[in-house]
Amino acid sequence: MNLTKNTRRAAAAALTVPLLLFTAACGSDDKDAGKTVADVQGKVGDEPEIKVAKDAKVAPDLVTKTLVKGDGEKVGDGTTVRADYEGKMVKGQSLGSSWEIPPGPGKDAKGGKVAKGDARHQIVVEMNDQLPQMQRQLPVPVKVLEALKGQKAGSRVQVEGTVKAFIGDVPQGSQLKPDDGMVYVVDIAGAEKVDKKAKAEGEQAKPDDGMPEVKAEGEKAATITVPKGEKAPADLKQQVLIKGKGKEVKKGDALVAQYTGVKWEDGKKFDSSWDHGGATTFQIGTGSVIKGWDDALVGKHVGDRVEIVIPPKLGYGADPQSELAKNTLVFSVDIVDAF
Repeated sequence: MNLTKNTRRAAAAALTVPLLLFTAACGSDDKDAGKTVADVQGKVGDEPEIKVAKDAKVAPDLVTKTLVKGDGEKVGDGTTVRADYEGKMVKGQSLGSSWEIPPGPGKDAKGGKVAKGDARHQIVVEMNDQLPQMQRQLPVPVKVLEALKGQKAGSRVQVEGTVKAFIGDVPQGSQLKPDDGMVYVVDIAGAEKVDKKAKAEGEQAKPDDGMPEVKAEGEKAATITVPKGEKAPADLKQQVLIKGKGKEVKKGDALVAQYTGVKWEDGKKFDSSWDHGGATTFQIGTGSVIKGWDDALVGKHVGDRVEIVIPPKLGYGADPQSELAKNTLVFSVDIVDAF
């Protein structure tokens, strides 16, 4: 199941340079190959101001500069990162920004700025050898993310280079030229090593009247039993089955969860994190997942096991192509971390 509900495609559409061009790069990873040409102003967490002289020429290979050194978790292989980004061509065109609202239904096609203090749609991704295969889902070139290795959470990092260094060979007919310069600024908002086998622990409450029964045992998908003869609710229903003692989940957090989902109509499982290697991480409260998850999980706590019943209007009802468009969904979600 794709909980992201096309959000990443919407973010990709905001880029001036098509993401289809962001293929595996061939450039060097030598971080000392040259000097940066862009002047970057602003504090970590605030939208950066990137100024570049129009006649400036970036180094032929990628150059990484740490503008602010953080003191949080160090980014390495297997680390999950939550990050803001802003990109710009040396010639001035925007390459997208997490401080911008991506176009979508009911929004101005030109986007707009996220209100100060509101949660932004950030990058949440695990640093692993599968990154190149994920490029079409990412709003920045993979090389930008790879440049974050060795940096710490709380850092602001500048990455510069030519189009060829970032994305490899440029297809014929592209508006880009191999020697055109690109600049990215990335703020590492959070970084964690995720325990893929983590789950909620504690005594589980009995389900409320009309709610499905949940049995979660061992390292496998939970068994969720929908009550026979019970009509699917028209509105969101939720219940905390196990109360955790961890931090409160806030909008914009990277939430780490074990989950299992079944269809109310026939009780059949359609997805589980255990089917994909264990706990998964996604941003909550920013439209990165289906609305039922955003509505139910913001305000909960790390360590909670939450049962959620989601009607189509808060699930996949707006996507007629989805196999789950007409289904009421039942989830058991263990919140095992948030950062």
